Amino acid sequence: MTDKLNIIAIPMGDAAGIGPEITVKSLAKKEIYNMCNPLVVGDVEVIKKAIDITEVNLGVNIISEPGEGKYEFGTIDVLDMENINMDELQPGQVQAQCGRAAFEFIKKSVELAMNGEVSALATTPINKESLKAAEVPYIGHTEMLEDLGGAADPLTMFQVNGMRIFFLTRHVSLKEAISQMTKERVQDYLNRCDVALQRLGVENRKIAVAGLNPHSGEGGLFGMEEVNEIAPGIEAAKKDGIDAYGPVPADSVFFQALNGKYDAVLALYHDQGHIAAKMTDFHRTISITNNLPFLRTSVDHGTAFDIAWKNIASSVSMEECIKLAAEYAPKFTEESL
Repeated sequence: MTDKLNIIAIPMGDAAGIGPEITVKSLAKKEIYNMCNPLVVGDVEVIKKAIDITEVNLGVNIISEPGEGKYEFGTIDVLDMENINMDELQPGQVQAQCGRAAFEFIKKSVELAMNGEVSALATTPINKESLKAAEVPYIGHTEMLEDLGGAADPLTMFQVNGMRIFFLTRHVSLKEAISQMTKERVQDYLNRCDVALQRLGVENRKIAVAGLNPHSGEGGLFGMEEVNEIAPGIEAAKKDGIDAYGPVPADSVFFQALNGKYDAVLALYHDQGHIAAKMTDFHRTISITNNLPFLRTSVDHGTAFDIAWKNIASSVSMEECIKLAAEYAPKFTEESL
């Protein structure tokens, strides 16, 4: 076993989706092994099948605990959960066995992280319908990790080409999102973003808040949200010691952050931040779940059942996901959780 690099757990995801393919394709890249010790938590027969399908030149080392791993390029270390019946596996189809197994991969990976046996999780896609078919009581990764990790209200951050984006609101209508843009919420989230960046080892934490209305409202000409709630929230955060800026017009703030003016941007609603990230580089947009007792990165795409097991799926997102986990793992701290 190589012990100089951090061990990154990679739960295999939904076996009927592209997770196994993008995992083995990623681990066929030597640069991954230069940055970390990757450990697949999954079903070894599925991984072997994925190797055959993708035609990568890799061997498999079956282990029962992280300390048994070789972590050598050319060999995938697999902590085998033995929970997929290959005779019943139907690629590209919603299946209860795949939903149940995907949850078990994640649960085991979280246990390893909580015990300090791995330094981070780099997660592959899971499928909500498969989870439902298996009667798994969670709709997605975030809810699982929140419960399994004993954390409240995880904070999502996107990173792409060095640009970091947080989200003030998540999966709600735009009308509801606007109603949530209060002074108190802006202040609270700026403080939480600062803590999250600190835990990731970011020393200079200049955080810009995107504007809601055109030109950030032009002092009330195009809406009063900035005047009444957003700007006062920023000023309150500044009094807390946060190096906050804005509201900066949304048509320029992301470009400025991409070019280093800010260390992060707090987007006000879901699509505002998602569009900026994915237009910058769709495949390299990686999600980091903050406010957990361990580091977790994730690809920002789904199980892609339509192309699963056809050796079509790109592994770029998964590669970036593992690399980002490896980059932040040595810096990550549980302080201020």
